Amino acid sequence: MNTSSFLRFYYNLALACVTILLASGCASFHPFCCKKELPAACLATCQRLEITPTKYIFTVNIAAQSAALFEDGKFSKSFRCSTSRFGIGEKLDSFCTPRGLHRIAEKVGDGQPVGTIFKERQVVGSVAELGIAAGGICTRIMWLEGLEPGYNRGSNGVVNVDTHYREIYIHGTGNQKSLGRPASHGCIHLADRDLIPLYDLLPSGTLVWIAEK
Repeated sequence: MNTSSFLRFYYNLALACVTILLASGCASFHPFCCKKELPAACLATCQRLEITPTKYIFTVNIAAQSAALFEDGKFSKSFRCSTSRFGIGEKLDSFCTPRGLHRIAEKVGDGQPVGTIFKERQVVGSVAELGIAAGGICTRIMWLEGLEPGYNRGSNGVVNVDTHYREIYIHGTGNQKSLGRPASHGCIHLADRDLIPLYDLLPSGTLVWIAEK
């Protein structure tokens, strides 16, 4: 096999693999989905609100169903995630994932085993005991607070748009296979293997930026 044929063979093989992954809805395949630069809109919002960027900033790209961690403004790591299967929005009772600048307000679940199930932030069992379907909120909780008044904090004058009041979290899920596609009721789902190290690393007050793209 000459060089040209060799390269063509592997190109076609790679193309076939991509096609299979996309056709199967593989949650882990997101080519070039993670932006390696801190979003300019995030920094502009910090400036507008006179908020100093924190050492770590966690970003969520809803369109790509991916998240990223930045340390001191530099890209550190990317993650698969899941946002709301009801779409994007800030209104109370919409079950949508809110956008904009947030911070981690509270953390719940220190030291709990993987698969611990929470209801109203209290331990009620485990996935092993109660099954995957019962694991709506699992392992760890990072409760978010919106920082943009009238957008994701308080009211917009018509309806409540307060992320913290809506109980929007970053948390684990009993159905780890759902990661990479919209599956939540507004929260951000992460794999347990990603969530626990992030939970341990990120202090309360860490900024979280959620954007459509």
